[in-house]
Amino acid sequence: MKVVKITVEDVTIREDLVKKYGNPDLKPCGILKKGQVFYATNTCPKGMCDAAWRTINQYVFALSSGVKKFYGDDWTVEDGIALTCCNDGFRPVFFKLEVTDQEAGPFFGKD
Repeated sequence: MKVVKITVEDVTIREDLVKKYGNPDLKPCGILKKGQVFYATNTCPKGMCDAAWRTINQYVFALSSGVKKFYGDDWTVEDGIALTCCNDGFRPVFFKLEVTDQEAGPFFGKD
């Protein structure tokens, strides 16, 4: 398996939806910050939001296992990457996933 680099691309808030349906005190995600980087294969990296991990982990695992493209050939312009986000409809966090050349050893990600 290859190691996948996970970069927090953007931390947003859908103010229009918060105004209509949410708690008016909601703020953007307080766990993840734009520019943060994590490395993973098939387990949640330390410091990653568990809910976000549950949303993106299938893409991380697929890239780690050798998948080059998702949804046919028209989703991304480059092989071995994915752009995805957590499923918080009010405060989505966007991630860029990139497969690296680093092989994950048997104890990768185990502290």
